[in-house]
Amino acid sequence: MKTALSINLNKIALIRNSREGNFPDVCAHAQACIDHGADGITVHPRPDQRHIRASDVPALAELVAGVKQVEFNVEGNPFAPAMGSYPGFMDLVAASKPDQCTLVPDSDAQLTSDHGFDLTQSGAKLAPIIARLKDQGMRVSLFMDPDISQIELAAKLGADRIELYTGPFAEAFKQHPEKLPALLAQFGAAAQAATALGLGVNAGHDLNLHNLGAFRQAVPALLEVSIGHAFVVDCIALGLPAAMAAYVKACRA
Repeated sequence: MKTALSINLNKIALIRNSREGNFPDVCAHAQACIDHGADGITVHPRPDQRHIRASDVPALAELVAGVKQVEFNVEGNPFAPAMGSYPGFMDLVAASKPDQCTLVPDSDAQLTSDHGFDLTQSGAKLAPIIARLKDQGMRVSLFMDPDISQIELAAKLGADRIELYTGPFAEAFKQHPEKLPALLAQFGAAAQAATALGLGVNAGHDLNLHNLGAFRQAVPALLEVSIGHAFVVDCIALGLPAAMAAYVKACRA
């Protein structure tokens, strides 16, 4: 089964933001990724705009809208308010209308996303947000840990998909291989439960060319992966065309 490859451009924007001007150009890199086989483009615009800026999102939405069978995925905290030139997450996605909106429970203090939603705490507040996004024509995915009880709540809230947070898997793959069998079984069971509930399954965080194959084998129903940090590192070593070719192959093997 093919797994769609969505390239996260946050780290391209992070490099750009370290200097004045627009180099590297985020839209040009999005187009290059699409030209070399990406199935989607992902961005995670945070209120502090440390990487992708709110002003990047409309141009990327327009670029991707002009390409058949390529999707635009905007992820972030649905409760993030307006701050300076950041309009607030919900207003940003309402204006850009991505194909998929991935809701993530991150805060400004976090270096990166590092846990899924606890829907026993936030489910009531998320329910109208999910309904609103779906009414605007977006597919809604929730960033989740591989916890079946939480995934059941995601289905009840009306989410279309979940994105499994794969940080613990990636860490075990690199540093604690003895933990891998149990972890992969947990992710596989969570994905199977999600599929049985009618939820599509995405995954992301620290996936790379070394560990992606093992994760896909454990989660055969995997519809999409979002990869950014490792992809940019591999672009430095291999060049973008070769890195894209390697990731496309890993998602289709």
